[in-house]
Amino acid sequence: MNSMELALHPLRRHLARLVARCVALVEGVINPYRPELYYMRGPGPKFRARRQATLRD
Repeated sequence: MNSMELALHPLRRHLARLVARCVALVEGVINPYRPELYYMRGPGPKFRARRQATLRD
């Protein structure tokens, strides 16, 4: 490697990071689906009410 390539190496690294961040930002705008928002944590109050009614009968 010559001195010019060595001088440009940090610049290329920063540019690659910037491009990666831009790609992530664009992907977030284009594909806003976030599965953690739709993850069910367990049975809700309606299920418990139905189950209690079934157990009482």
